[in-house]
Amino acid sequence: MAVALVVFALLLPNDISKIEPGRFLRIPAEGILGAALLLVLPPRARRIVAVVAGLGLGALTIVKLLDMGSYWTLDRPFDLVLDWILLDDAQSFMKDSLGENGALVATIGVIVLAVVMVVLLALSVLRLSRLMVENRHTTGRTLLILGTAWITCSTLTLESSGVPIASHSAATLIENRVESVRKGLRDGEAFEKQSAIDAFADTPPDQLLTGLRGKDVLITFIESYGRSAIDDPQMGVPLGETLAQKTQELKDAGYASRSGWLRSPITGAGSWLGHSTFLSGLWIKNQSRYNNLVASDRLTLTEAFRRTGAWRTVGIVPGTQKAWPEGKFFGLNHIYDSDQLGYQGPKFSWSTMPDQYTLKAFEELEHGKAGRKPMMAEIILTSSHNPWAPIPSTIPEDRIGDGSIYHSLQKAEGKDPKEVWKDPSNVRDEYRKSIQYSVTSLVDHVAKYGSKDTVLIFLGDHQPNKTVTGENPSHDVPVSIVAQDPEVLDKIADWGWTDGLKPAEDAPQWRMDKFRDLFMTAFGSQADGTP
Repeated sequence: MAVALVVFALLLPNDISKIEPGRFLRIPAEGILGAALLLVLPPRARRIVAVVAGLGLGALTIVKLLDMGSYWTLDRPFDLVLDWILLDDAQSFMKDSLGENGALVATIGVIVLAVVMVVLLALSVLRLSRLMVENRHTTGRTLLILGTAWITCSTLTLESSGVPIASHSAATLIENRVESVRKGLRDGEAFEKQSAIDAFADTPPDQLLTGLRGKDVLITFIESYGRSAIDDPQMGVPLGETLAQKTQELKDAGYASRSGWLRSPITGAGSWLGHSTFLSGLWIKNQSRYNNLVASDRLTLTEAFRRTGAWRTVGIVPGTQKAWPEGKFFGLNHIYDSDQLGYQGPKFSWSTMPDQYTLKAFEELEHGKAGRKPMMAEIILTSSHNPWAPIPSTIPEDRIGDGSIYHSLQKAEGKDPKEVWKDPSNVRDEYRKSIQYSVTSLVDHVAKYGSKDTVLIFLGDHQPNKTVTGENPSHDVPVSIVAQDPEVLDKIADWGWTDGLKPAEDAPQWRMDKFRDLFMTAFGSQADGTP
């Protein structure tokens, strides 16, 4: 059992999609070298090294498990310097999927499993070291045979199920993680140099966004609205029908629209990193960069609107349930969080309120006020946040009220996320429905309450996780601009975007951090707008 546990820890891959029997039929170089070292050490030193090695194997296994979760949600390994804040999101996801008690049990189970794993591995290495010393000659011959076999397999590049039999994956993983930590520690300095370059930092306010003066500009993020929702056949066909229908409804209301692709710095989670990348014109790929950004004087797109004095700037952020001091950095005159939006209904898993209610509250609190000045609103729609169950239904606006109606609707129509997540196909279907709901809510709102002076920019913040996207997803998200005034879309005619709300497969694909400069250049500010 001790041998099996140690070999398992050494050969376990850090990506759950790579777990297969062939992975555990290899010869680990680290095990051979470690056993040889323990065999020649004196008793006291051997015990110390055995305990340290066992604890190290336990820590390595925990890192691999963290990587599995990170690959599943973010399509990359866990960053040991910058990703610890994301464990809070993981806890929230478990609460939404399993309920409060289920999440508590799962959390305790994970902690106990981690402790037991570390202790068992330390005891296993100690046990093996004693057995090797008691059978020194047999152990020596065995290690010689295994070492020879490892060298032979490595030289001949022999494989089992497409995986090299001669393994040094644990050592490679440790080497990669050490280098990753070094890069993470150096990333702050590199980011500081990048953020110091800003083509618009010294642009006078009267020259900013002159092509949008007098317009109401709504910058709206749809949670997890990624390219997979459009390109995947299972999801893309019904969603494509919705996008075509909503494109036509906008035309009937006097609007035109153009759409393209943006490449988000993230996938699966970390929405605020996508939001800040889009608004700042900087590649905000981790929490450290975000912290440095909001502590700087970088000109964001939202702050540019505020700086002109020509717009009232507001933030509609229903997912924010605690103080958000960063809102001042983004140049928002007023922020409506979950408490200030007046919702009296139930949560829909992670989402504090349905998108249809969020937009209705925006209309009543800000957009629909008589005699107001033009406004720029950043609106975060959250109904398409995982676990994508239960999803609110679209209802007549006069029934929404303060949201209390959703108590009965959720009980009658809502699906249990625990049941949905038993089948990946069901997860994908519910995800697609949530995107349809969010897009429908937004377009219906603009068609009803917009005007010739309305400009809507809406996009996804990132792709959903691998349960929806499958392996090796792109980081692309759709982005659309909607307006009645033809001059607005004329200013972006050279972007090559697709007519309508569904970007063509070959529509331009830009990094999300390029949008700020392109947009500000197109609408009146002077800078290099080449993507």
